[in-house]
Amino acid sequence: MAGLEPLYAWALAAISRPQDALICGVHWELVRHGYRCLGAGDQPGSDERKSELLPAGWEANKEVYTLRYKSTDDARELLLKAIMVEDSMILNVMDRSSQKVADVTLAVADYINPEHLDDFHKVYKNTEELRTRIASGIIAPLGPPAEKAKKESEAEKKDPDLHRDYDPLRVPPRQPAGTRAPSWPSPLSPFAVGGEDLDPFGGRSGGMIVDPLRSGFPQPGTDPSSGIPGRLPPGAVPPGARFDPFGPLGAGRSRPDPDHLPPPGYDDMFM
Repeated sequence: MAGLEPLYAWALAAISRPQDALICGVHWELVRHGYRCLGAGDQPGSDERKSELLPAGWEANKEVYTLRYKSTDDARELLLKAIMVEDSMILNVMDRSSQKVADVTLAVADYINPEHLDDFHKVYKNTEELRTRIASGIIAPLGPPAEKAKKESEAEKKDPDLHRDYDPLRVPPRQPAGTRAPSWPSPLSPFAVGGEDLDPFGGRSGGMIVDPLRSGFPQPGTDPSSGIPGRLPPGAVPPGARFDPFGPLGAGRSRPDPDHLPPPGYDDMFM
């Protein structure tokens, strides 16, 4: 727990029991969450000011520790009482402004090595669990200080996508960027199916009949309405109508036509 080491070194002379070390850890967690200590005891004293350090006389009563805290924005004031019951410490915290109360019970031996009270690097254990217990049992029920909540709200405004519902298994849309989705016929109108194929002017897209003149592939500049020499007279095909040619269109058509290629294995006598 960053910052706890210098605090523990400062308070080491007053630490004589395992519960003293545990109070140091609990105190620092409150400091981390935006609170500062005002003093010891139920009633305020003269010339009090907020501090990250423990007040004088904090360890005077080894059975009941009483500390008062105030948030950095002065919006909340907490009264902490840590009561020793056999080998456990019961933390009871009250928000004096809202009268909300939160409590959590900690087994001292789960977080403190009593034989290493003089060595900060060995005295604490299961520190992550201790932090989680304090956050879920005290901070969450009472709510974080308004200043801390404001900072979190500002962070969300700066990055609105941070808490957006994100599903990594969601399949992205297959439609290519910059293209328009096709206009499908309404499923409530059964007679609309195949309507594009019945449009003689080809004003709508879609349909099952492939028009080679509108397929998107480069085609020779042929206008079927002007007629096809030797096949159709001029005017036989209405202007703009769909037309399925029944022969090669123009002399510039690329050869050979794929339809003219022999099937695979056509010369295999065993096929």
